[in-house]
Amino acid sequence: MGDCIKDMSDNISNEAIKGIDKYIRNYFDVSDVDIRTYSPLALAYIGDGVYDLVIRSIVVGRGNTKASKLHFRTSQIVKAASQARLIEAMEDELTEEEHYVYKRGRNAKSPTMAKNATMRDYREATGFEALVGYLYLQDKFERILEITKTGLARIELDI
Repeated sequence: MGDCIKDMSDNISNEAIKGIDKYIRNYFDVSDVDIRTYSPLALAYIGDGVYDLVIRSIVVGRGNTKASKLHFRTSQIVKAASQARLIEAMEDELTEEEHYVYKRGRNAKSPTMAKNATMRDYREATGFEALVGYLYLQDKFERILEITKTGLARIELDI
């Protein structure tokens, strides 16, 4: 897992990744929004997509194979139970600000129910996704990768 992420970071500077949200907004003429006004569930919504893209990129980078195998491997990593384990393993490494965002997401009242997860895992995963969304909107993509890489290693979830 580490080699794939290292190769990515060697080839793409953080500056190239920074501002992708702003680039998308400008391209589609969408006005900027103060990140502090986003609800925790809106942060989780964007974070879900960002985290999924990170994991998909790593999984595909590990080898071109059938789409069904790629989907299965990715779904094992992005499911609520795995995200809950990851954030539990990383909670002591979060900054005060990151912990606050995580807790806001975790404690948000969601209109949907967990499908294939316990409610506890679902809430913790929502908190994790809110944190990822927040970091993405703050242009802190490298921090998303650090949390992901270290967290996956701590829970011994190999990609």
